Amino acid sequence: RAQGDGCNTGSPVGGAHAPTGNSRGPAWAGRVAERLVVPGKPRDAGGGKGLQFERNAGKEARIMETGASLAAADTVRKLRTALHAKAKRDPAFRFYTLSDKVWRQDVLEAAWQAVRRNGGACGVDGETVADVEELGVERWLGELARELREDSYRPRAVRQVLIPKKQPGPCRPLGIPCLRDRVAQTAAMLVLSPIFEADLQPEQYAYRAGRSALDAVQRVHRLVNSGHREIE
Repeated sequence: RAQGDGCNTGSPVGGAHAPTGNSRGPAWAGRVAERLVVPGKPRDAGGGKGLQFERNAGKEARIMETGASLAAADTVRKLRTALHAKAKRDPAFRFYTLSDKVWRQDVLEAAWQAVRRNGGACGVDGETVADVEELGVERWLGELARELREDSYRPRAVRQVLIPKKQPGPCRPLGIPCLRDRVAQTAAMLVLSPIFEADLQPEQYAYRAGRSALDAVQRVHRLVNSGHREIE
């Protein structure tokens, strides 16, 4: 459904298959992992989790934290609502111009606030939220927008850490993108998710914002208890 320059501009927004490395120099590039990371809390690999996608598709106004530009949050919400309405109203419609939505200032600002709120460890370049704020968020986002607009944006290598499993055996690898890549990925998600959400059926739970495997199990349990005997 989402086609054209919005999805294939030659700049792989968040789709990097770059070699693993970190900010310690070329000698460290390509290492399998630099250390073990023990999760400090459920669903958070020791602060190394990547993107924080929206927990509830019906609460789009909360993509920016309190104190951020409410006007920008409102324009992003209106954009997402319009995209979803168009996709829902006309299932055969193809969106051919979406890349210009990704580098919009309000969309990038919303993406930055979501990434900042989620926290997480730094990527291979060692850049942190504090570094960006010291440099100037507006300036930093402006440079990212320019790269996206001029088709010069390229994702950087993904830093890899290993997460111990509860059961004995190999650790689970976790990739941590750089901060700029997480913002670019989130901006793309803000534009694309309402379009694809329009194609999903109410009974679908997998890989959907605000839903989980536990939600699906609970729904099946309620159906079984109400007399249903077949679950597709």
